[in-house]
Amino acid sequence: MPARVAPRSAAPPAVLVSQTVLNQLQADILDGHYAPGARLRFAELQKAYDVGIGTLREALSHLASVGMVEVDANRGFRVAPVSEEDLRDVSTLLMEFEQRAILSSIERGGQDWEEGVVLAFHRLAGIEALPRAERTAHFKEWVALHRDFHQALVAACGSRWLLHMRGLLYDHMERYRLLSQRHRPQGPGRLAEHEAIKEAALARRGAEAAELLRRQMQWTVDNVRRYAPQFIQAA
Repeated sequence: MPARVAPRSAAPPAVLVSQTVLNQLQADILDGHYAPGARLRFAELQKAYDVGIGTLREALSHLASVGMVEVDANRGFRVAPVSEEDLRDVSTLLMEFEQRAILSSIERGGQDWEEGVVLAFHRLAGIEALPRAERTAHFKEWVALHRDFHQALVAACGSRWLLHMRGLLYDHMERYRLLSQRHRPQGPGRLAEHEAIKEAALARRGAEAAELLRRQMQWTVDNVRRYAPQFIQAA
């Protein structure tokens, strides 16, 4: 009887590979691995992500469509620059969408929404309650959980377009926030601030929750201007 040959493991679907590369490349742009304005050379990206030019071009074209990268005529792609004008524009629009979404979620949200907010806060608080050195070691995890918490707050707004536009602006604001994070001293955790937002939302105090979000956004904008002025060009 002939020996059985073990089946080869199937290659990952092209769609999965493309999405994975897109996610990795966007994460590397957000956290500053590729600096604002940096050229994105295909040879270097192929080596870094171990994929072909076609997959990279697809990922870069998508990132260009959402403003994360730009296309230079005859020179390929580069990371979108940052500026004071863009910071003002992104933060102002994000705040409008964020406040509208949380007010709608507070009005419409039921038990599932409340449980989602509580769970997201609990996971975030698990890191924010750690001593400073341990929080630093879990920074990437904190970034993801912080995003999840803010997403949970607005998840019941009832508008997929509002969520889509808010998510797009959140990503652009995240780039500014992480830019300043790398240059400012490590301060105390934000646990009390996030708990106050959570409590206001669950108690259906919409105006208070919206104001707390506005203050948090302004704190972020002020930190960018204070700790990363070399990256934002004066408008």
